Amino acid sequence: MNYATIKWTDIANGEGVRISLFVSGCTHRCKNCFNEIAWDFNYGKPFDAETQSQILKELNSPFIAGLSLLGGEPLEPQNQAGLYPFVQKVRELYPEKSIWCYTGFVLDEQDGTLKEKHKNTPCTKALISLFDVLVDGPYVEELKDIRLKFRGSSNQRVIDVKKTLQTQTCVLYLE
Repeated sequence: MNYATIKWTDIANGEGVRISLFVSGCTHRCKNCFNEIAWDFNYGKPFDAETQSQILKELNSPFIAGLSLLGGEPLEPQNQAGLYPFVQKVRELYPEKSIWCYTGFVLDEQDGTLKEKHKNTPCTKALISLFDVLVDGPYVEELKDIRLKFRGSSNQRVIDVKKTLQTQTCVLYLE
């Protein structure tokens, strides 16, 4: 897996000051995507052990509220495989830090996987269960609304993952 960039102190992609990891690779190709350069799975740098260690080290800072995963598309099948062990490690080392994930796929709240069943892998459900917040749905230019918090278009949902998985009903983190 490659990553396009890392923002070490980001306040736009989740609550508080966060580390945001922008992975490479996306098949959605949303019209007017803000990060079109990251559509290419080969773009950027390898998400290697050194990069992962640096993120884990920086997450230890008391002013960092958590980790945000964006793209590209974090939940493309080939990215899930690269992210799952890393996100497990983040959750293990920093249980008090929140983990947000932005995806153009849609959560199936009944089973905790993606409604786009062909994009699910053996680790999809376990990976999603590690998130605190999932912003789901593709960016739709015609539904763009700059007044929305933490999302770009009104079709996207900001989901409380833990409550949603517990109730098997979509529980929004933000209206």
